[in-house]
Amino acid sequence: MTRLLLASASPARRATLVAAGIDPLVVVSAVDEDAALAAGRERFGPLDPADAVLLLAQAKAQAVAARLTEDDAELPGLGHDEDPEDLLVLGCDSMLELDGEILGKPADAAEAVRRWEAMRGRSGTLHTGHWLVDVRPAPVDGGSGTGAALGATASTVVHFADVSDEEVAAYVATDEPLAVAGAFTVDGLGGPFVEGVEGDHHAVVGLSLPLLRGLLADVGVPLPSLWRPGTRRR
Repeated sequence: MTRLLLASASPARRATLVAAGIDPLVVVSAVDEDAALAAGRERFGPLDPADAVLLLAQAKAQAVAARLTEDDAELPGLGHDEDPEDLLVLGCDSMLELDGEILGKPADAAEAVRRWEAMRGRSGTLHTGHWLVDVRPAPVDGGSGTGAALGATASTVVHFADVSDEEVAAYVATDEPLAVAGAFTVDGLGGPFVEGVEGDHHAVVGLSLPLLRGLLADVGVPLPSLWRPGTRRR
């Protein structure tokens, strides 16, 4: 049975998949994001935000896929009864673009406050990169794997409310904005401070389900085939 393996520590991404009927395995990559971006800029030149998140998603997915071929029993999140060869590995990364600047997770509370002072009453674009690696056995080995590695970026415009200084301080004091790209959520405490989105709201949470469906189709896997047992009526 083919399973999706999420190469991300994000509980929001996992929750998005679970709500869509998919129970992913989770193995967190050990990618140094700053080093990966620096290597990308050295190779390709300046990276726009959509390319930067795609590069990081690719690095995370490929790092975990490579570890599967080494010693799968040592990978946290991968059970001893799971077939490490019958997996599709998905890496994701998100960043907010505001005034042409790429904004990841704020370094501390003071930076989160400055972010919100700049964002409030305005709009930014949340870019979420997705990279899928098909590590299933090839047909010659009795499998249906394609060996493909492919990805895409979902970009969604986010309209922020004109929140007060008191609201910013209260939100930052929860520590929630310190753990997420752009210093905000739409599915948590930050939801009331987002007035609207233009595009896929799932991508703002961190994983675009329509985009994932398209990537899966490209490797011949219908998304419903990944639904947990019992999802479909018999």
